[in-house]
Amino acid sequence: MLDALVAEARLRWDLDLVDGLQVLAAETLARSPLEPARPALIVPAAVLRLDEAAVVAATSAPADLAPVLPGRHGPAGADPITVLRRLYPADHPVGRFGVAEASTVGALTAEMLGAPLYLGPVAREDAVASPWAMPWISHRLRLPDGCPWDREQTHETLRNHLLEEAYEVYDALGAGATPALAEELGDLLLQVVLHAQLAAEAGVFDLTDVNAAIASKIVRRHPHVFGDAEVRTASDVNRQWERIKADERRGAGEEGGTTDRPKGALDGVSRILPALAASQEMQERAANIGYEWPSVEGVLEKVHEELAELRAAATPAEQAEEYGDLLFVLVNVARWQGIEAEAALRSANDKFRRRFASVERQAADRGVALKDLSFDELDALWDAAKAQEKAVPGAGQQEVAR
Repeated sequence: MLDALVAEARLRWDLDLVDGLQVLAAETLARSPLEPARPALIVPAAVLRLDEAAVVAATSAPADLAPVLPGRHGPAGADPITVLRRLYPADHPVGRFGVAEASTVGALTAEMLGAPLYLGPVAREDAVASPWAMPWISHRLRLPDGCPWDREQTHETLRNHLLEEAYEVYDALGAGATPALAEELGDLLLQVVLHAQLAAEAGVFDLTDVNAAIASKIVRRHPHVFGDAEVRTASDVNRQWERIKADERRGAGEEGGTTDRPKGALDGVSRILPALAASQEMQERAANIGYEWPSVEGVLEKVHEELAELRAAATPAEQAEEYGDLLFVLVNVARWQGIEAEAALRSANDKFRRRFASVERQAADRGVALKDLSFDELDALWDAAKAQEKAVPGAGQQEVAR
């Protein structure tokens, strides 16, 4: 059967087997890693002349396999036609075996899927929903006849772009799962692809190595899922995670044969992280290996102690040091209470921005400049801004979004 389908596809639609051929059962399309840049045969399981048991096996996902391919299981739907329309342009031709009339992906019906179909490869720049589209596009842009800007980039020139895109993702996360977040995640992914492309050109690593490194690390650090380890709580997971990382650091030192100091638990915290985020990450790591206050009361007492030391500081250098100590302890309070310190300060900044803008508008409505108002008058405008936010819940946040 397959030989006959391949022969017809080669004759009618110029199927070229040089890049291979995907043969997928229509019933399993939702969980199949279909690559639109390669030719594909979509064949009903029954047409493959499988016995009844094989058809049941083909159409029933194993317990450890999602019924829809992870990464392609969003709200768009998981029926075969929806999957094809997400992966292919609507006007992409669809060959119908034994039928003279061709069709398109946009015109597909469930009835058509009852017979074998042929989908020729999509031009790589049009196979935009494929995970391999961006690596190919990045490679194309770096060729001699590609984009002058892309050809000039180095790891160094892209560093600030990576930070900028990461912060934009961070901001977008405040609104939860939105189309804007998808776009920002794409911008961040582009930075990963670009750095992998540059490394590939230097012969050091490529995106395959990036994928393998993170996947193997995650499997290795979840022995309670992929092995026989047992954990009960998220705290147990964190402690196990830090133990595994410590073993990895020791192993790396032994393999490297170096006499340098073995990497510590805090060495992996980037020095370029925002200070609040870095402080919380360091304290989380220390706590996970047992360096922790017995209770939050001790941390709160430490806040008062550091505040007193700040009050007593005599020189600017001492004041700066004590102020840093106070911030560090406040981050620990946030960690104990499940608050992300960086996000909390960003929220406070947004709140101040909203309310100060309201104070400015109120002063402008009265025809006065802020510098001409007394502190009490400014404080009254601030209280009015607070009252306005409380009277219209969410108004402040909407204003920031605009």
